[in-house]
Amino acid sequence: MSRSPRARWRAFLAVAATALVAAAGLVAGAGAANAAGTLPCDLYAAGGTPCAAAHSTTRALFGAYNGSLYQVRRWSDGATSTIGTLAAGGYANAAAQDSFCSGTYCTIVRIYDQTSKHNDLTIAPGGGANPTADQGANAAALPVTAGGHKVYGVYISAGNGYRNNATSGVATGSQPEGMYMVTEGTHVNDRCCFDYGNAETNNMDTGNGDMDAIYFGNLCWFSPCATGPRVAADLENGLFAGGNGSNTANTGRNSAFVTAVLKNNGTTTYAIKDGNAQSGGLATRYNGGLPTQSGYRPMTKQGAIILGIGGDNSNGSVGSFFEGVMTSGYPSDATENAVQANIVSVGYGKSVTFPVNGATYRLTNVQSGKVLDAVNCGTANGTAVDQWQALGNTCQQWRFTSVGANKWTLTNVNAGKVLDAVNCGLALGTAVDLWQSLGNLCQQWAVIPAGNGKYELVVENSGMVLDDQDCGTANGTPARLWMWLNNPCQLWSIAP
Repeated sequence: MSRSPRARWRAFLAVAATALVAAAGLVAGAGAANAAGTLPCDLYAAGGTPCAAAHSTTRALFGAYNGSLYQVRRWSDGATSTIGTLAAGGYANAAAQDSFCSGTYCTIVRIYDQTSKHNDLTIAPGGGANPTADQGANAAALPVTAGGHKVYGVYISAGNGYRNNATSGVATGSQPEGMYMVTEGTHVNDRCCFDYGNAETNNMDTGNGDMDAIYFGNLCWFSPCATGPRVAADLENGLFAGGNGSNTANTGRNSAFVTAVLKNNGTTTYAIKDGNAQSGGLATRYNGGLPTQSGYRPMTKQGAIILGIGGDNSNGSVGSFFEGVMTSGYPSDATENAVQANIVSVGYGKSVTFPVNGATYRLTNVQSGKVLDAVNCGTANGTAVDQWQALGNTCQQWRFTSVGANKWTLTNVNAGKVLDAVNCGLALGTAVDLWQSLGNLCQQWAVIPAGNGKYELVVENSGMVLDDQDCGTANGTPARLWMWLNNPCQLWSIAP
């Protein structure tokens, strides 16, 4: 159908306005505070779908925001400090965190909501899947740059999670909403569930359609799936890659930084998008009908907000979080494109300079003062790994070999075997041993800074950390895997 000249003129003005909004995001100075009106929540508001929640540990999400971003708690004395922006509309004051945490270690205990709704996220309580309360993230674990400034993201290991069950202004029932988060495409696993978004208010799985959250990772709920990691919609009792769950057209994205986008009108339609958060636009992976299974039409959202966990506190997942928002209303494609342009303008970046690929190190546990050791200098598959006083021999030396973005195999120099999670175990207390290299995730480790030159070692398959069993200090104390507990029994000095 042809349109009148007046209609064509209105369409031209709309396109021009959209282009100007996108351009505003692109030209915002990467190294300075952004002008009011150019940041994600300004763009959503201009599009008629204002932010109902806005969380970030890296930057302001409103051009005029100059308040608190997150709070850290110091291990040494339990004191807390609030980390804010360097300027209105600017980036996080990471130097304030570094100063406050100097000589000790810190945990992120609160992520502030930048909207007037005060939907802050705090450490999640237990739930139906895991009744034990979660742990906060290691505050020093994810240093990156944004806008040319050093900042910190939120590094989620198994057992970490945040939640708010008493929110204001977040969509409930069949109300429409949109959301995005910026995450890492290389820090994922296939456990449930690295989510950000809308969840149950009682920490339980209460049924289909009661959630509406972005998931990012490798977990394939509805087979077949394309190779991950991928953005999916956690609508409860399913990670939907599109349609009724399986959608091989959702081919995923593994760029260093990923923009993950989800929107749901609550009654008929949802859409999934992703993008490289460092360049380019968004790719639509699905835009169509809500699942036809019972409970999803209409949705029955409950309005809690979660980060790093599933609605019932399923907390075996790993992931990275830098920023994210939830909106009131169903955002337009033009608005989401403008937000993506602004995210790209931030220039998120990360460099890993330690450990050195191919170098040999000793690993000394901070609590025990003992080094990681192959029992009796064993060389066979299945040789146990414990802690022992330093003997200066090659049974206590480990060669770090890079196998990807901050993924390493640790080869015992004496045995020629690699540090391995026994039987690829997922349970708390899984033992570690030496085994021939199999090239799997049970033998790959992330080296995560904790501050003051100490590190966590996180095994990739389960997301659990290398742990000094029961914080023992005697020779022969086993090494094992456990969820992150924010204590020195899980910290290691890595030195030649």
